[in-house]
Amino acid sequence: MTNIVVKLADSSEEFQAIQEIRKVVFQKEQGVEADLDFDGKDETSDQLIASLNGNFIGTARIRYIDINIAKIERLAVLKPARGYGIGKQLMLQALEIIRSKNIPEVIIHAQEYIKSLHEQLGFEQEGDVFEEAGIRHVKMRKVFNL
Repeated sequence: MTNIVVKLADSSEEFQAIQEIRKVVFQKEQGVEADLDFDGKDETSDQLIASLNGNFIGTARIRYIDINIAKIERLAVLKPARGYGIGKQLMLQALEIIRSKNIPEVIIHAQEYIKSLHEQLGFEQEGDVFEEAGIRHVKMRKVFNL
């Protein structure tokens, strides 16, 4: 999987693909209610799309909480593309975008099973495991030295 492209979504085709990826991963695979996933915050967030040979395979959303904190959310990779580092590439691109805006802190609510990926990227767990949409999560934070 060497022809992976991760970029900010900017076309209606890409935004439609993001919705489809999230429907498959969150709603169909994980049983998340549509209104929890599509919470009305997509329009004010940056959205990343990952593609392989022109096929859309993953996404993540960056929501800006305030001038000092961004939150990376809705990280999703389609099942056939998992295990190839696409989630990590999406996270790295999101972190680069956030850092370029001089935002010093990033938070995530990571699904517990993928916590180690985020630890590799410098995130640290805060607090105990909690349930969100019926799925075990951990709050994690990364602080940039700007």
